[in-house]
Amino acid sequence: MSTTATIPKRNSSTSLLTIGVMFFVFGFVTWLNSILIPYFKIACELNNLQSYLVAFAFYIAYLVMSLPAAYLLEKTGFKKGMMIGFFVMAAGAMLFVPAALSRTYLIFLAGLFTLGTGLAILQTAANPYVTLLGPIESAARRISIMGICNKAAGVMAPLLFAAVVLKVTDNDLFRQLPLMSAGAKNIALDELIRRVVLPYAILSLILFCLGIFVRFSKLPEIEAEQDEAEIKAGKNSILQFPHLILGAIAIFLHVGSQVIAVDTVINYAGSMGITLPEAKVFPSYILFATICGYLIGIVTIPKLISQVNALRTCTVLGLTFSFCLIFMHGSVSVFGHHTDLSIWFLVALGLPNSLIWAGIWPLALSGLGRYTKKGSSFLIMGLCGNAILPLCYGYLADRFTLKTGYWVLVPCYFYLVFFAAYGHKIRRGQIFSRLSTLK
Repeated sequence: MSTTATIPKRNSSTSLLTIGVMFFVFGFVTWLNSILIPYFKIACELNNLQSYLVAFAFYIAYLVMSLPAAYLLEKTGFKKGMMIGFFVMAAGAMLFVPAALSRTYLIFLAGLFTLGTGLAILQTAANPYVTLLGPIESAARRISIMGICNKAAGVMAPLLFAAVVLKVTDNDLFRQLPLMSAGAKNIALDELIRRVVLPYAILSLILFCLGIFVRFSKLPEIEAEQDEAEIKAGKNSILQFPHLILGAIAIFLHVGSQVIAVDTVINYAGSMGITLPEAKVFPSYILFATICGYLIGIVTIPKLISQVNALRTCTVLGLTFSFCLIFMHGSVSVFGHHTDLSIWFLVALGLPNSLIWAGIWPLALSGLGRYTKKGSSFLIMGLCGNAILPLCYGYLADRFTLKTGYWVLVPCYFYLVFFAAYGHKIRRGQIFSRLSTLK
C-alpha cells in the first residue's frame, strides 16, 4: 500500500500549500542571480568571467552537497531536513553582510555557495516529497503547480531587488565611475555594495523563520516503502537503478538547456540590432511560455494525458524547436519587435521545457522505495548542468556565431527524447539480459 494513502486529502492540500511556499523561496533566491551578476560586476570591479562565478558558485553546490544532503535526510527525516536547509540558507544570506561591509567578492561567493547548499538540501527533500504526496500518476501535475510558484518568484525577485537596491540616479553614477579618482571611486563603490546589507539581513531572518515554521508545521513525515519487486531483486544501492542514473543525466541536460534559452536570449536579440531596453523583455516571454506549459499540465495530467506521454510530447517539441531555431530565418514583426524568425523558436522552448522537469522526477524515482532520498540527491546533482552547459554554448558562440552555439541544444533534446521513450523503463536485469545475448 502507498505511504500516501493514509494522508487525508485536506492534510495533503495543506502540505502542498506549504511546499508551494518553499518553491516560491527557491525561485526567489535562485532568480536573484540574474541581477546579482551585473550588480557585482560593477560594484566589485569584475571582468565577465569573474562575474559569472556568481552562477558557478551557486549551482556547483548542488553537485558537491547533494549526496551529503541525502545522508542528512536519512538521519533527520524530511521535516527536520527542510528546517536545516532553511537554516543553512539563512547563514548564506547573512554572509552577504560582512561581504558587503568589506567589499570582498570571495565572501560573496562563499555566501552564494552556502545558499546553494541550503537549496540542495531543500530540493533533495521537497521534490520527492511532492512526488510521494499523492498518486504517482499525478505527480507531474503537482510538480507543475510547484513550478508556477517557482517562476512567479522569478518574475518578482529581480524587480524587488532593483526597487530596493538601485536608485534612479545610478545610471549617472555608472557613467561617472571611470572618470573618478581612485579614492572617490572606492567611496562610491562601497556605498553601492552596502545597499545589499539590509535586504539580505532581512532575507536571512525570513529564511530562519521559515525553518522554524516548517519544523513545527503539520507536514506529514512521508516514508517511501520499498517496492516488493525491488526487494526480491536484492537492490542495495542506488547505482543498481539504471533508470535513476539515466534520469540524473536527463536532469543535467534539461536544466542546462533551459538556462541556455533564458540567459542567452538577450544577447541573441542584440545580434539582430535590438537594444538592451527592448531586448530585456525576451526572458519574460520565455518565462510566460513556461507558465503556460505548467497550466496545461495542471489541467491535462493525468485526466487527458499521462505524465509519460506529456514528457514524450515535450521532448519531441523541444528537439523540433531547436532545429527550427538553427535553420529557420526571415524577418518578422511580433509584439512590436522586428526580429529574425529564429528567436521566436528560442522563446517557444519555454513551453515544452515546463513539463520536462515534472516528467523526469516521478519516472526516475519509480521503484526506489527506501532509496528515494538518495535517489533524489542523485537527481539534484544534475542541477550543475546550469553551471556547465551555458559554458559549452559560450564556447561555440565565441568560436563560431551566437546562432551556431545553439547546436548544443540538439544532443540535449535527443537524449531527453530517448529517456522519455525508453530510458526510464530500463532496469538492471534488462541490461544484464541484453549483455548476455551479445555474447
